[in-house]
Amino acid sequence: MAAGTKDDPWQLSTPPGTASYTMWADETADPPTLFCQVGSTQLRYQLRCIEDLHSWLTEQGDWVDLGAADEQKPANEGTVEAWGRSEDNPVGGWYGLRKGYRGRFGMYLPPLLEALGKAELTHEPRNNKVRAIA
Repeated sequence: MAAGTKDDPWQLSTPPGTASYTMWADETADPPTLFCQVGSTQLRYQLRCIEDLHSWLTEQGDWVDLGAADEQKPANEGTVEAWGRSEDNPVGGWYGLRKGYRGRFGMYLPPLLEALGKAELTHEPRNNKVRAIA
């Protein structure tokens, strides 16, 4: 498995398997950052989102809809996407760090959790779900 660094990023695919992207962590960034490179677009999330999302999924105790949506679109309640921007999450709002590119949390984070052995994910053409592995 990749080291998850810029020089050796995680190679991932969206849940339906229709697009590939890379992610890597930079603990020296302020705040520590998880980078997500999708083609020429780069999204950035607070690095703590990995552990925070796993904890939240563990609390849910069952499958949770991903609900991926762009920042400008509303997220369906109870989804990973809604939690990733909720005032009730541990950071009190968006995990995304780059204005205009803070969404898609529900699309890009769950495959990383799956690759890290922290979650299992469905891989259907639409309406995918995730649940924590304890």
